[in-house]
Amino acid sequence: MTRRLMAVSAALVMSALAAPHADILEQVLVKVNGEIITKTDLEQRQVAALRQKDPNLRPDNEAALQKALAEVTPEVIVDAVDELLILQRGKELGYAMSTDQFDSIVENIKKENKIEDEAQFQAALKQEGLTMADLRRQLERTMIIQRVQQTEVMSKLEVTDAELKIYYESHKNEFTTTPQMTLRELLVAVPVSERGVNVAQEEEAKTKAEDIRKRLLAGEPFARLAAELSDSPSKANGGLVGPITADVLAPELQEALAPLKTGDLTPVLRTTRGFQIIKMESTETATVKPFDESRDAIADRIANNKRRGEFSKFLEKLRGQAIIDWKNDEIKKAYELGMKQQAAQVQATGAE
Repeated sequence: MTRRLMAVSAALVMSALAAPHADILEQVLVKVNGEIITKTDLEQRQVAALRQKDPNLRPDNEAALQKALAEVTPEVIVDAVDELLILQRGKELGYAMSTDQFDSIVENIKKENKIEDEAQFQAALKQEGLTMADLRRQLERTMIIQRVQQTEVMSKLEVTDAELKIYYESHKNEFTTTPQMTLRELLVAVPVSERGVNVAQEEEAKTKAEDIRKRLLAGEPFARLAAELSDSPSKANGGLVGPITADVLAPELQEALAPLKTGDLTPVLRTTRGFQIIKMESTETATVKPFDESRDAIADRIANNKRRGEFSKFLEKLRGQAIIDWKNDEIKKAYELGMKQQAAQVQATGAE
């Protein structure tokens, strides 16, 4: 968008951000099969996109607003055109929201939001800047779009057993559990003052930790000694920690635990908290989830990938059949940029 048009748009959007109900001069930006998208339509979508992108964006920060506006507008105008095309297809198929359907949805909205009477509901609508007619239009648009997607895209998706098995064999890492361990810890804390650590106290703590380790090696229960002698909050659980993965531990602690088998103890370790003794309580090695247990998850992933591709094809078909008459060259340029960005996203998704 040019600086002049951007400045005008930014001013209008700033006005909308500060006062959502401000009147904005109507201007037709594009006709899609004879139906129009106006400047008001675009700016309402821009405001929603800006608020979603950065809820803390200040209306008086013109430079930041113009930058954010330039970033969201291409996607916003593409979405606006696509949505209108889908709605038109829905009307061709005869989709509409009946009064009974609308009333049922409204009742559900009231229940979910604990709205007890009609006056309270009308007040809630007014607070959102909506009339009952506005609400019905929004709900009907959403319903029609969902039905069109279900009819034209979702119903045509099919995932074969062969595709499931190929995906499973080539993505086994997605179905592999992470190795975990359960530990018990016992901590003898070293007091720290403003002057730092007292050498005598540190030696005393080390000696205490060494004596405890000897008792553990002699067969005294770790859980009991941890509950009685540990300075760690985990003493409440007999020193139990986990299950955890190794990557949450400090590198030096990972190194100390690496050679341990179930039941083994570390030497007395000097850590930032004091002197620690750790027991390897149990370990769980990495395992691959069987194909039969992974089938549903695989089917969902393949279907989602196919859905994106089929939806893109469906939109391309609608766009190719549409008569799109641009009334504003700068918005047309933003649309073309948005189309390029969308194509790049689809290509990147397909390469994953």
